[in-house]
Amino acid sequence: MIFSETILAGAYTVEIDRHQDNRGYFARVFCADTFLAHGLKPAVAQASISYNAKRGTLRGLHFQYPPAAENKYVRCTKGAVADVIVDLRPESPTYLRHVIVNLSADNGRGLYIPERFAHGFITLTDDTELIYLISNYYTPGAEGGLPHDDPSLGISWPAEVRVLSDRDKAWKPHSNIADELKGRMNIAVHKRS
Repeated sequence: MIFSETILAGAYTVEIDRHQDNRGYFARVFCADTFLAHGLKPAVAQASISYNAKRGTLRGLHFQYPPAAENKYVRCTKGAVADVIVDLRPESPTYLRHVIVNLSADNGRGLYIPERFAHGFITLTDDTELIYLISNYYTPGAEGGLPHDDPSLGISWPAEVRVLSDRDKAWKPHSNIADELKGRMNIAVHKRS
């Protein structure tokens, strides 16, 4: 595996190292020791699949507040997506900045998303599937989200949004929750608790 840190500290793309022969290829996509060697948290509490029937399906931007915050390792196993992560760490110099990473079954790329990041994606093809390895359990009441078109984030999604859930349409913009978000995402507060 080949790890490359994005402009958002702690968030990495993970390229596979394909070993090819006449049968096809074999590649390792996860190894706890290798993740640890890069300073990442490889704990997996659950794995999930997201299947999306239509191109232009947007999911996100989702996160869980501490102490239920999650690290995620996401890979696209069928089709293609533009995956977006947003830094929600108030102490970070890249607070509210985002990166877009193309994940596809063809490129085999993965994305490691640290705790206290928002995550979302838009499908670039029909019949798209992603697999998530998640470090924490889903905790009702700890979930949060931001609108995909929040002006304070300035995300230029590379495809037209055609499918969006009612829940994702209802997230309040950052300007309405800025103080709450900073307070709940402040890790120093949770270390004192």
